Amino acid sequence: MYHPHIHCIIPGGGLAPNFNRFIQPKKKFFIHVKVLAKKFRGKFLYYLKKMNKNNELQFTGNIKYLQNADKFQELIDSLYTIPWNVYSKPVFKNPNQTMKYLGNYTHRVAISNHRIVTVENDKVTFKWKDYKNGSKQKLMTLDVFEFIRRFLLHVLPFKFVKIRHYGILSNRNRLKSIQLCKKLITLRTGKIHPKIELLSSYQLIEKMIEIDIRLCPHCKKGNMLPKQYQYLSLVDSS
Repeated sequence: MYHPHIHCIIPGGGLAPNFNRFIQPKKKFFIHVKVLAKKFRGKFLYYLKKMNKNNELQFTGNIKYLQNADKFQELIDSLYTIPWNVYSKPVFKNPNQTMKYLGNYTHRVAISNHRIVTVENDKVTFKWKDYKNGSKQKLMTLDVFEFIRRFLLHVLPFKFVKIRHYGILSNRNRLKSIQLCKKLITLRTGKIHPKIELLSSYQLIEKMIEIDIRLCPHCKKGNMLPKQYQYLSLVDSS
């Protein structure tokens, strides 16, 4: 099923408007999911209507009928009546869990090689988890073109930014904002933020996701060694 959605991680606090203190919520509660769902629905449909008004949307194929203004408005009206879903989880226990969560969604392809069981006779068989049935692992076989079609649904549109940062984590202000947050938290609590331990890339990955990337994925015993290549320089012999 085509299921476009977004994942958001929200810091447990932020800078005051005058940047003189760090504000944390009094309770471990952000906002009611039903309120957030209605707000998101309103904003999404508002900008969808705005894009249609500015002729920024293209309706072709099975949805060509939406070129008609009345039909488009009927769609918008129906979407306002449907409850939208927002799923909210508690805060992460530590940075390692945050990295694990992000890694599952930001730097993985739609399906990994180990899930593909067979590719033969123009059919692809792969493993999948049935979350509605106790996360039982099952097999599914698809025509190769249907498999490719579903895979390409996960390819982002041209120039679409996969990960966006806002507020104190925005790319432009992140370094200064985080340093200021640490300083203000230290002044308020008296606790000095520990210095970041300098680790190698291997050690950092192992500490964050508890996986030794040097371990051979086949025998699970030996260690893989990095190999450097000396590329040949091109010489114009003309």
